[in-house]
Amino acid sequence: MKKYNKLFLILISILLLNCSKSSTDDGGNNNPTPDNQTVDKSANLLATGASSSDILGNANFDNLLIEAAFVEGFRPTAEAMDEFVTFLSERTFKQNISIQYKQLESPDEETLTLQEIADLESENRTVYNDGNTLAIYIYFADAPSDDDDEEEGLVTLGAVYRNTSMVIYEKTIKSLAGRSLTITTADVEIATLNHEFGHLFGLVNLGLTPVNDHEDPEAENHCSVEGCLMRAELQFGGIAGKSHQLDSKDNILVPGCTLSGNSVLKILEHKTSKNMPTVDLDAECILDLQSNGGK
Repeated sequence: MKKYNKLFLILISILLLNCSKSSTDDGGNNNPTPDNQTVDKSANLLATGASSSDILGNANFDNLLIEAAFVEGFRPTAEAMDEFVTFLSERTFKQNISIQYKQLESPDEETLTLQEIADLESENRTVYNDGNTLAIYIYFADAPSDDDDEEEGLVTLGAVYRNTSMVIYEKTIKSLAGRSLTITTADVEIATLNHEFGHLFGLVNLGLTPVNDHEDPEAENHCSVEGCLMRAELQFGGIAGKSHQLDSKDNILVPGCTLSGNSVLKILEHKTSKNMPTVDLDAECILDLQSNGGK
């Protein structure tokens, strides 16, 4: 009988020990997990073009993760995003390029300044550089830029303002595409996404030194070669030679640019009528990318 009592006591002790261990694991408040640790965002808060070589090559990052944040009703088209990924695959050596979508509530603003967009990013961005993955944040806005001049027909389609941050004014793009019988929303999205990302690549002379001089003397950070994606006539960033970017030193946002919506439609319609690619980089811009680790 004593033998059975001894076994019973041992079993009770084991059960109590296991329950105690389970309670500690479930609580988890005394030992913070990596999820609770502060994320180092510093590498994603630099000036435009600062991550050119990291985006193009694989020395520090093999993977590219894009967080596409959008307001309900303003999600980018699947066609445009597929073409965008193709563009990135053709110009970088990243082994894996993925897009993570995140739907956000509208900020309920009639227009948005770059500072307001940067503030929204601070509130909502969830992906940052991690291990061998480089993170990019793109915000698809439901309001136009505060720099637009409707009376003059001048609009802003997109802007870059940090080394891994950009905004696409989706509402403006939809409105612009709606004025054409042959150009779709996807057409304008593709041209805007690729042009703006060209600036994140460091083009032109924006963190990436040109092999040959092809910067437009009248439009800083834009290409002088006719028909190039980075031409000033397709200028979705920077007015009077200024680029959309955040100066990481003094934290000042440069005012946004404007351009004629009609000029954009004419360029895209011309390309479409001749069954040509929407708009692509010229040989000089491609040479610049190759010189900095790209394709």
